[in-house]
Amino acid sequence: MSDTKLTPMQIVKEQPTSEPATTVTLATQKPRKGRGLLPTRSAKFVVGMVLVLSIVLFAIIAPFFTQNPRSTDNAALQPPSAEHWLGTTKLGNDMLAQLAIGAQGSLLVGVVAGGIAIVLSLVFGVLAGYLGGWREDALALLTNVMIVIPGLPLVMVIASFVPQRSWQLVAFVLGITSWAGAAYVLRLQTRSLRTRDYVYASKVAGERSFRVILVEIMPNLLPLLTAQFLFAIIFAILGEAGLSYLGLGPNSSITWGSILNDAQSGQALGRGAWWWFVPPGVMIAVLGAGLALINFAIDEVINPKLRNAPDAARRVRKAAKTKGVAA
Repeated sequence: MSDTKLTPMQIVKEQPTSEPATTVTLATQKPRKGRGLLPTRSAKFVVGMVLVLSIVLFAIIAPFFTQNPRSTDNAALQPPSAEHWLGTTKLGNDMLAQLAIGAQGSLLVGVVAGGIAIVLSLVFGVLAGYLGGWREDALALLTNVMIVIPGLPLVMVIASFVPQRSWQLVAFVLGITSWAGAAYVLRLQTRSLRTRDYVYASKVAGERSFRVILVEIMPNLLPLLTAQFLFAIIFAILGEAGLSYLGLGPNSSITWGSILNDAQSGQALGRGAWWWFVPPGVMIAVLGAGLALINFAIDEVINPKLRNAPDAARRVRKAAKTKGVAA
């Protein structure tokens, strides 16, 4: 029998067809490049940014097109109409004007309190994690003491002793009582980063500790710092709303919490004046939801397992369906 030579095309055609991929193969294969690497690709991030930016723009632009929020020249407890889009309060204040000014007050309280909290968490967290030794023990002791002290009751006690409370004072009190949790997380992360090779290389090169922290450690903490900052803003806005509702918030500024306090004292629910308390409550909920969605998106950047979990689950389901069809 004469030997027959096979052409390359025949060899390719005669190769056995590969079997369907198993569940493990589909579930563990590498995700497609470019998917879920940045928070801007996340639906959570996009929706959260839209919500937050809409409220920020409302707080900046709306006061220019509304009347004086403290004006009492309008009729009292008027329902929403073409003249007053969100109605009026018991004293005749325009609710849309109060809502716009209240947005500015609540946002300022949240940003200032969040800034104070993140600065204190950097001092007691990053410095403690990098320095080590007795200095870490001393800073960690203060952090642990602040963690076990309940924040909101402490804020209530401090606020009750101050008769004249501005939004700056409320933001300061909220900031100094909400940094301990973030400091604990940052300290653990910094302790992990200080053992990396590039940090050792910087120390051997004679770099100062301040520069090592600023250049080598801080860039790796930026996503975590952003997430902690957003959480501090949410806590401050909700904390201010709770204090104001109890009558312990700013008494010289208008915030969403002070509007809710006025509605409660004016018996808005009993009078059926829903336009007095529903809009500020909705604004607080929408802003909190927007910041939380952005925070979730940043968490997916920090933890790739959260980012890849939906794709892995879909691959498992696809593999299960493929295996069922093949069987």
